[in-house]
Amino acid sequence: MIKKFATFFILLMISFSSQAQNSNEGSGKFSGYVFGDYYYFIDNHNVDIKDKHGFQFRRIYFAYDYQIDENFSTRLRFEMANAFDFENAEEMSAVVKDAYLAYKFSRHQLILGISSPPTFALIEKIWGYRSVEKTPLDLQKFASSRDFGLAMKGKIDEKGMVQYHVMFGNGSSNKQEIDKGKSGMAAVSVYPTKQIVLEVYGDYSDKTGDNDWYTLQGFAAFVSDNFRAGFQYSSQTRMVEFAEDLKLEIASLFLVGDVTDKVSLLGRVDRQFDPNLSGEKISYIPFDKHSKSTLFIGGVDWHPVKAVSIIPNVEFVKYDESTSGLTPQSDVIARMTFYWKFK
Repeated sequence: MIKKFATFFILLMISFSSQAQNSNEGSGKFSGYVFGDYYYFIDNHNVDIKDKHGFQFRRIYFAYDYQIDENFSTRLRFEMANAFDFENAEEMSAVVKDAYLAYKFSRHQLILGISSPPTFALIEKIWGYRSVEKTPLDLQKFASSRDFGLAMKGKIDEKGMVQYHVMFGNGSSNKQEIDKGKSGMAAVSVYPTKQIVLEVYGDYSDKTGDNDWYTLQGFAAFVSDNFRAGFQYSSQTRMVEFAEDLKLEIASLFLVGDVTDKVSLLGRVDRQFDPNLSGEKISYIPFDKHSKSTLFIGGVDWHPVKAVSIIPNVEFVKYDESTSGLTPQSDVIARMTFYWKFK
């Protein structure tokens, strides 16, 4: 299935690209990236997962970007992955990750289709190591990395010191919409200097029944040529019909620094102030759902060329004592992560 799909997509894009080059009406390009690991679960709160190890592709992306004219552009990107839960051996399946039409005018851009919401787009860009781990809200299933809707982003002033990104969407990620609820998201970022960025974010998601979600987030980062650091604090309220609202909080700090032109060090700490009831459903790194947790990430990125990285890293999850008085065993995962891109 994947082979047939990939062959069809490649032939289709080559056809589009050839037609564009012959007509000189626009320009297009292919791009993509791949990452995965050799993993070993040294220890785990789930004894059935302890000592499991093996090779895995976590994500494969393939995209085609086309510049229609001076103002209009479009992107189509596919993602191949699976919901790896250590129980079911599933093949990787392809889904539409991006599919949008963008219109650029002045300092602004209007986007229609499936695109990245403002929830953690800036955070993921500065963190820069999606190949190692998702950003906290994405990892803990507080929010999705995609939504289908209408977005607008750009610079408020000519120098770009104040920027914005707003979106009105289905609130169903890149899946088909089947309910009446919608979501609204907005982020405003301020760049007081070239190295410092501050961002505030808020969203509202209208869920089925009286179960709406609200999120507030603050983010601050320092970025230089060979060092970057970021801190975020996020609070989410989930209304629960006929019960007390669920309030969840996460704080995260990351540091990335270049040691040489080909070696970088990375580290991150995520503090989950509340148990995540969806923790066991997190792909590749399930969390205990009864306890608060602290995630530590450390790694070394060796990039012999710009488009290739080999990243030995360790993820360590330490749990607090649960309400039942038990403290789950810590999770220790050693990974040799590999990453490459093409364009």
